Amino acid sequence: MAIARAAIKSCDAGRLTRHALGALAPDARYACLAAGKAAVAMARAAADALSHRLRVGVIIAPAGAAFDSFELIVGGHPIPNAGSERGGRRALELAASLARDETLLVLLSGGASALMAVPASGVSLDDKRRATEQLLRAGADIHALNTVRKHLSAIKGGWLATQAAGPLLTLAISDVVGDDVSVIASGPTVADESTFEDARRLINRYGGVPAFPDAVVARLDRGVRGDVPETPKLNDGRLARSSIQVIGSRRDAMRGAAASAADRGYAVLVLDCPVTGESRTAGAAHLRTAVALASTEPRPVAVISSGETTVHVKGGGRGGRNQEFPLAAAMGAPIMAAPFVVASVGTDGVDGPTDAAGAIVDSTTLDRARRAGLDPDAFLGENDTYRLFDALGDLIRTGPTGTNVGDLQIVLLA
Repeated sequence: MAIARAAIKSCDAGRLTRHALGALAPDARYACLAAGKAAVAMARAAADALSHRLRVGVIIAPAGAAFDSFELIVGGHPIPNAGSERGGRRALELAASLARDETLLVLLSGGASALMAVPASGVSLDDKRRATEQLLRAGADIHALNTVRKHLSAIKGGWLATQAAGPLLTLAISDVVGDDVSVIASGPTVADESTFEDARRLINRYGGVPAFPDAVVARLDRGVRGDVPETPKLNDGRLARSSIQVIGSRRDAMRGAAASAADRGYAVLVLDCPVTGESRTAGAAHLRTAVALASTEPRPVAVISSGETTVHVKGGGRGGRNQEFPLAAAMGAPIMAAPFVVASVGTDGVDGPTDAAGAIVDSTTLDRARRAGLDPDAFLGENDTYRLFDALGDLIRTGPTGTNVGDLQIVLLA
């Protein structure tokens, strides 16, 4: 847990933002839009750094309080709500209101896709909610989810930038594997390479036409036919005044974890290749890989990795990818003489629809569960890992952390 806390501290959103803002021109003037799970911390850093150069600010976040010249709009996550639409429309208003000598400073972090929503013509907020729910249940990853979102939106996929009355500078903390700026927060200020055809294929892949609202399918079909405009592309002149920098990512969390593990006497092996795929498959495979790669390392050894897995919801329980991942690791653990520990934690402090950030397992977990009359296979099959780990006392609860760079995995081998 000390290693996990150090990882989260190393990707502190306020610190990352303050560092990036130090390079801005000292006489420039700004309006500010902060959206995402790290929006409050990023906005506070902007208020401190820019002071009188900041005319107005809007924060769109899952919680928080207004301060200084910032107003706060609370949106929904992972499913957008009325607050999300209110926030999205206010963001468009702010972009259009830029004075001649102002730049719109956009501070983005994970979660902004749901927290800031403006449905496209012909699509309602409820249509978007239902489409998002279906994609999440079917195990769509963030790239697939945001491809569809962008083509149902009037703000994502570069549309915010097209409405700005002046230049934009976006600073983004990435929760996306690969740090693709068109996927982070669904890329409201950058060009979008995905197409209506891509989005329509994803509807077929993740449930098919009957699983989605009629208005969603109709909107995508109109886009495929060319009846509605595509999202702005790389050669769109309206994006010429928009620039973006990624100021934090999963690697910041891994660096913090690695330093903490080394301080505690562990040999450290950092795996840069992201951990992805279905949680219940990836968990078991990851532990086997970690054991194999660490076979020549001195003991004890800490194997640090990061990424983002998915869950295909088939049962009626509660849990999340950072709870299914470690349980699957324990269930698929190779036979080892020495103890092991596996933890998986969402750096935002939230895993699925629960109050946990993830869970921790060790070489005793399965025996402890069975002695308590709990069948791990049954809990995993019902997507009910939260109830299992709660009974065992092995949930990781950090509370919302105010940052978000994806998921961190820690394997300790004695």
